[in-house]
Amino acid sequence: MSVHCILAILILVMTLDDQVYSGKIIGGHEAVPHSRPYMVLLERYMSDGQKKYCGGFLLNEDFVMTAAHCHAKCYEVVLGAHIVSSNSEIQRISVEQAFPHKDFNATSYVNDVMLLKLKTKANFNENVKPIPLASHDNDTLPKSCILSGWGRTDKNSKYMSPKLMETSVTLIKNKECAKENFYCSQGDTGPAEGDSGGPLVCEDGKAFGVVSTAVTPHSGGSDIYRYSKIPDSRNWIFSTIGNAMIKV
Repeated sequence: MSVHCILAILILVMTLDDQVYSGKIIGGHEAVPHSRPYMVLLERYMSDGQKKYCGGFLLNEDFVMTAAHCHAKCYEVVLGAHIVSSNSEIQRISVEQAFPHKDFNATSYVNDVMLLKLKTKANFNENVKPIPLASHDNDTLPKSCILSGWGRTDKNSKYMSPKLMETSVTLIKNKECAKENFYCSQGDTGPAEGDSGGPLVCEDGKAFGVVSTAVTPHSGGSDIYRYSKIPDSRNWIFSTIGNAMIKV
């Protein structure tokens, strides 16, 4: 980690408790503590000195997945957390290298996925475990999907949730979403700011998508929440991980 990043962490950690207030994923509830051991809180240290947040999820002892638009100057991942301010059994690991998808489009957010290689290996335990990835997309929408994260309570809130929250979402058929290879949901429940990069977990407990962006339909109505499809990126994911490990 660079000296500039270390200094930013030292300065910003002191103000963390003042920045985190009660909140939740929109329409959600508190998750059972440590019931989602793959969840990652991604602390992002920006070039202008700001500290921002995204979600993420653990793929193996060396890699975390998040959204490509969660880019930053440097990162630290928090593993094994439920209450953000608690240091009990939490693992904090710096990121050695970020790998945004080679075809990520910062305008349309197509291929909004990114891999983060950890500087040291994650220590697996009851509170820290990886999640498997969905293997294929057979043109049917996954069922029984759940989101989790420490994102803001609503669009007007300024603060992150101090506890891991979760909510169920139902995926919808949408021509624009299908055209750009997103899964989408719509309604009163969904991700809020700070939840980007977290997993869309469906059916058999596999990660099917990565929380990307929300768009407002031209015809009006509630926002449509978009999730980058993991099955479409599997080849890139595993080739990137393989190439990165060869260079170690």
